Amino acid sequence: MSLRVLNPNAEVLNKSAALHMNINAAKGLQDVLKTNLGPKGTIKMLVGGSGDIKLTKDGNTLLKEMQIQNPTAIMIARTAVAQDDISGDGTTSTVLFIGELMKQSERYIDEGMHPRILVDGFEIAKRATLQFIEKFKTPVVMGSEPDKEILKMVARTTVRTKLHEALADQLTDIVVNAVLCIRKPEEAIDLFMVEIMHMRHKFDADTRLVEGLVLDHGSRHPDMKRRAENCYILTANVSLEYEKSEVNSGFFYSNAEQREAMVLAERRQVDERVRKIIELKNKVCSGNDNNFVVINQKGIDPPSLDLLARAGIIALRRAKRRNMERLVLACGGEAVNSVDDLTPDCLGWAGLVYEHVLGEEKYTFVENVKNPHSCTILIKGPNDHTIAQIKDAVRDGLRAVKNTIEDEAVILGAGAFEVAARQYLINEVKKTVQGRAQLGVEAFADALLVVPKTLAENAGLDTQDVIISLKGEHERGNVVGLNHHTGEPIDPQMEGIFDNYSVKRQIINSGPVITSQLLLVDEVIRAGRNMRKPT
Repeated sequence: MSLRVLNPNAEVLNKSAALHMNINAAKGLQDVLKTNLGPKGTIKMLVGGSGDIKLTKDGNTLLKEMQIQNPTAIMIARTAVAQDDISGDGTTSTVLFIGELMKQSERYIDEGMHPRILVDGFEIAKRATLQFIEKFKTPVVMGSEPDKEILKMVARTTVRTKLHEALADQLTDIVVNAVLCIRKPEEAIDLFMVEIMHMRHKFDADTRLVEGLVLDHGSRHPDMKRRAENCYILTANVSLEYEKSEVNSGFFYSNAEQREAMVLAERRQVDERVRKIIELKNKVCSGNDNNFVVINQKGIDPPSLDLLARAGIIALRRAKRRNMERLVLACGGEAVNSVDDLTPDCLGWAGLVYEHVLGEEKYTFVENVKNPHSCTILIKGPNDHTIAQIKDAVRDGLRAVKNTIEDEAVILGAGAFEVAARQYLINEVKKTVQGRAQLGVEAFADALLVVPKTLAENAGLDTQDVIISLKGEHERGNVVGLNHHTGEPIDPQMEGIFDNYSVKRQIINSGPVITSQLLLVDEVIRAGRNMRKPT
């Protein structure tokens, strides 16, 4: 009432109304994303204002692209997107877990329980679950040669939730090999060294890993070769085009010879740089059938291109800066900023360089490199939304493999962790908690079951049957997950279903925090300066 005196235009939602608004928003967002979870999840079709279509079941893409109006739902969506930014996966699970925590809380609050007591129970349960996850995780020794099979299992589990099975299995090999290609011992993995290039061409099954680089432009001279083998690669950041002088000056000449001499003098600097490159080419390629490729970050003007073409050099100009870093890692050698001290040591090596023309687009492939530390995932697909879908899945797959290598641990998937954590909370933790906070622990434990429940629901199985059989197996001491084909309990370790440790940990961390904040809201006031209604 006091706020009404201060600002008669303020909109206020009081205690139970505010709480129910928050709970309904969380449940609403949960219902939207619920059907996307797991390999059997369905796909959402997003239609933009201009009619462009996006087909996706990636929670992160959905939350970013959907226009969400409700402030509570926006807050939950931001938490889930932050989850994706940190660990690369788990957006849908985060939203489901928060929604389920709110749903479980509603039961107790409607019976007259104070939200603060529930929140205290959540906090106890969260700490206990984080301790349990440390005991439950499966350590994986990475060392200098990581176990490729484990990495493939983790990547497969992630990618299969985004794409159909056959394509997911093909992409699994691609993302694992890509991360192992760029991995250097004793250094953090930089996923930017994996170039993701797409071509609207052929089918999604033609997506492949290029151990080398694909550049999205070609040479600019008609006489340059379109395909060359055994190539020396010069990675340069040198201007090979005529630059006007910064001094304003006039020249007077009285005959054609003087004009020619002046033109030659103007171009002498650029021609000198080109000549040094040609000298290096003659030095390393004489007496053998090797070729020479110049990839330059700055421009190369037509006269310079002509000189290089006559010398049998393939030249690409205006390459992207990030590709310059990748080229050096893929082909070896070093990037040069001056042509004064060129030596054969500056050069990289590629077994094959060729140009692929697709419509008006040109692509240059640099392949068969020795010991690459950078690579390209070449995504192919018949249309834009297929390519976008594969791109999202590849990004998540790369992050999953990177997380596994850094965590040196995995978690059993298929809902096994959630059921085991619930049993632990109910059978052991709840007994140690005094008073009504026990109910908070119980609500948290029941909320964890949202993952196996939703997996069963999306596979068209009976939820109650599945949960009862899973609980029964866990009571007998068997750690089992859900077989989404038959609904029977399975051993995830035997089936190779693993989740990322860091993703699960992050979900358990962030879910209760945001739920606690939303439950403790007892008044929603829309009375900001810019929110006043016009009088």
